[in-house]
Order: sequence, then C-alpha cells, then structure tokens
Amino acid sequence: MSCRITLGLVLGCLYGISTTSSHEVRAADRGSSKPRLGINLAGPADWNTELPFADVFRFARPWISQRKGSPWGKGPKLDLDERGWVRRLEPDCWAETALCTIEGGHYPSGRYTVRFSGKGRIAASGAARVVESAQGRVVLEVEARRGGFFLRLEETDPADPVREIRVLMPGFSELPGEAPWNPSFLARWRGLACLRFMDLMETNGSEIVSWADRPVLEDATWARRGVPIELLVDLANRLEADAWFCIPHAADDDYVARLADLVAQRLHPSRKVYLEYSNEVWNPQFAQHRHASQRGIALGLSQDPRVAAHRYTSRRSVEIFAIAGRRIARERLVRVLPGQAANPAVAREITGFEGAHRHADAVAIAPYVSMILSPRSKPTAAEASAWTVDQILAHLDRVALPRAIDGIERHAELARGLGLELIAYEGGQHMVGSGGGENLEPLTRLLISANSAPGLEPIYDRYLEAWSKAGGGLFCHFSSIGRWTKWGSWGLLQYLDDDVDASPKFRAVRKWARGLGQSIGSDRASGS
Repeated sequence: MSCRITLGLVLGCLYGISTTSSHEVRAADRGSSKPRLGINLAGPADWNTELPFADVFRFARPWISQRKGSPWGKGPKLDLDERGWVRRLEPDCWAETALCTIEGGHYPSGRYTVRFSGKGRIAASGAARVVESAQGRVVLEVEARRGGFFLRLEETDPADPVREIRVLMPGFSELPGEAPWNPSFLARWRGLACLRFMDLMETNGSEIVSWADRPVLEDATWARRGVPIELLVDLANRLEADAWFCIPHAADDDYVARLADLVAQRLHPSRKVYLEYSNEVWNPQFAQHRHASQRGIALGLSQDPRVAAHRYTSRRSVEIFAIAGRRIARERLVRVLPGQAANPAVAREITGFEGAHRHADAVAIAPYVSMILSPRSKPTAAEASAWTVDQILAHLDRVALPRAIDGIERHAELARGLGLELIAYEGGQHMVGSGGGENLEPLTRLLISANSAPGLEPIYDRYLEAWSKAGGGLFCHFSSIGRWTKWGSWGLLQYLDDDVDASPKFRAVRKWARGLGQSIGSDRASGS
C-alpha cells in the first residue's frame, strides 16, 4: 500500500552509500528499464498556465519600477534586498508586478486574499480591484476574462518594508501548509513516473554558480532563478514520482554536493534521482553550450568549439556523478548523459570521451516528431501555410514520424552496445515555424489546429509504440501545460482547466501510460 510523504516527514532521513558495483547495478536496473511516462513541467513565469501554486505571487514578474509622469517601466532603479523585496520607494514612485497574464479566463475568477508582512499600501489594476484593505491583508475581486492583473506597491516603510507577499487563489484564505500546491495541479499529474524539473529550475542560461545563488523559499518571486529544490523534492514526494534534476552549467562542486545532500535527505527512499548536467549542452543556441565550449578549449580538450563542448560535457558530467554518488545511494541514482536524437554522433562523442559511459546509467535524447518550417525547408513555410490540416498530418505521418523512429532505433542500438538505458528527456510533436516562418500567421493557425486535430492521436500512438518496441525506457514528454503560440505548441494541454478528452495528445499519452500500468491523475481538473 502506498503512502503520501510530506516535506516534514522526510527531513531526518539519511541514506548510506551502496557497495554494489556499477556493472551490477546497471544489470539489475535493466529489468526495470521498461517504458514509463514522465513529464517536463512548465517554468516559473507570470504567463504560466499550469498554475502549480495556490499562491500566484510565487510566479509574479520581477518588480517593475514606475514614476508618475514617466513612460511605463521607466522609474528609477529599485532598492531591493537580497531576496527581491522593495526596501524603499522614491517620491512619486511605485513598484508593480504582473500576475496571471493568461487570456481567455483560464484561471480562477473570484476573491484573492493578499497577505503580507511589514507596513505599506498595496493596490491593484487590470483584472483586479481592491474590495477590502487592512494592514497586512488585502482582498481583491478578480475577473479572469479581462486577462491578467497587476499588484502595485504604492507605499512601504523603510523601517519595516512590505515583504512576504502572498496572493492566494479563491478558496485559500490561509497558506495551505508548508508547500501551497494547487490541488488541481496535483490531481492532474498524479501517476507520472518522473518529473523533469529543467524549466522549473530555469536551467537554460542559468546564472547560478554557488549554493548561495540558488532560489530559496523567502525569495520575492521564483520567476527569477527557479523554484527552490526543497519544493521540487516535496512535489516528487507528493506525486510519488522520481525526480530529474538539471545541474546549472556553471555550478561549482559545492553546489552539486549540497543539492545531492538535500535530495538524499528529503526525497522518499523509494524514489530515484535522475541527474543531468544542464540541458542540451550540445545545442549552440544555449548559453550552456558556449560555456562548455569555452571550458573545453581552455582545458585543452579540443580546439574545435563543438567537440570541446561535447568533451567538456562528458568530463563535467562524470565529475557531477562522482560527487552525487558519494551522497546518494547508488541504487537510487540514475546518471544521465545527453545525446541529440537527429545525430547519433553526438551521443557517441559524449559517451565515448574518457570512457564516460562507464560512469553513467542512461543516454537521453529528445526524439521529436519534427516539422520545422522555414524559408529553406521542404516544404517551405510559405508552401505549408497554404496546406490543410490533413496535409500537415499526412506529412507528419509519412515523413517526420519515420525519421523520428529511425533516430530512436539508432540510439537504442548505441545504448545497448554501451550497456546504457535509452531514455527521452523530451519528446512529442515539434510542429513550428522557424527562420521567419514563425511570423506567418496562417501557418501558426494551421499548426495550432493540427495539434488539436483528432488525426494527431494515431500518429502519437504509433510514435509511442515505436519507442516501446525499440526498448526505450522513461519518456518525459515536453511539455505538460502551456499556451500554444508561434513559438510552438508544446503543452499536452494549453490550460489547467482544459478538457483532456478533447486533446488528442493527452488522450494518446494517457492511453499509452495506462497500458504500462500508470493511471494519470483525474480525467478533468477541478477547482480551476
């Protein structure tokens, strides 16, 4: 019989170091490397449509400085403390922040309770108006159909500044315990095998170097540096899911050690810990690739920037695995090396350099079913924009799907040869405009329509079946919930209150997961 584990129950747990050899553990894990569904959760931002917290201020936009008579956002530099709270305001100035910038009424309307410490005055604008106000407490009436709203800090006492602001959704007049999760969010994702925290950790382009740089519970907003590790562990415990952490690319050894200590102490002992060096370090568009390339060249690993990045990824990954392996029981730790689904040479380089595969457990790829339409693609973005939804899906089925399956099969062979598990750090459809194609409105409308077309479901069915047939293990879909735009239609759903039965993508992954013995949450979100 399973049990829910809260943050407080696991604070005192410490785990030893297993004496089982790496080869023995890997052989034992093969029996459990069956396909399983995981998810990439949406990142912290005021436009997040997943609404994971009952306290929506947690994802508020960093403070915007305003001055009477000046253009919007052009107030003086704000005097902030180390946690991001405003210490003082200049005359005729105020600070404000955006919350729930979600169109179409897809977040709860009603009365929001604002609580805060310190002395000052808080007002609101946009979709919210103040209906009650007292020191330390304000009540807002919010009409979600009007879009997002702004919270305005109009006065703050420098001797006792306003801080610890909480903006609680209807139904939450008090903070619901140590971790104010939205019950609808928890219900939606209960039953997943693993939660990948890449976006919640703000991994891409992270500026974290030391443990002191990490996000903490007392931060004004988690939209700056990500959600605290303590809460990510708590979420995995509540959902009884394994946890996948992405180590910031510039993080020092002490950061790695402290994160590993925290996870070992707080994550339920039945849960595995997936550990990966950053995210897509092979991808030139990311700051982490440039960092790895520079470090690799400086260390003499190669003078070729691309090769240097791959080799540094190998070396740094192994260093991270060694640090974590001294703190997290070996049978719990899944050491992940990255690959590029479209190019097996990347995985061969990264797993092969200095024998990195001998210190790892899995190679991870993102086997997207890709249709990236640009002025140079075949078809071009302009040509495809004149197609029908059926034509888009036919191309996805006849061209993109076989290409994705070929990448899966080639990496599965590579992984088997190295004694590694093949897992997917991301995956799903990848229909998007690029290189100017994203600015063709007819194309954007067409691709969004294709994402909600019933014909997409059987393509997903064949895709996931091919993953299972090839011997793939954990598959973390990208992503959970997010609005579909010209930059991509990544979310299985667009909003937390979507009808899952109307989503061909959600239906397909739910069906696949149920066939694997996983029951994903409730059929419909409630209370949002």
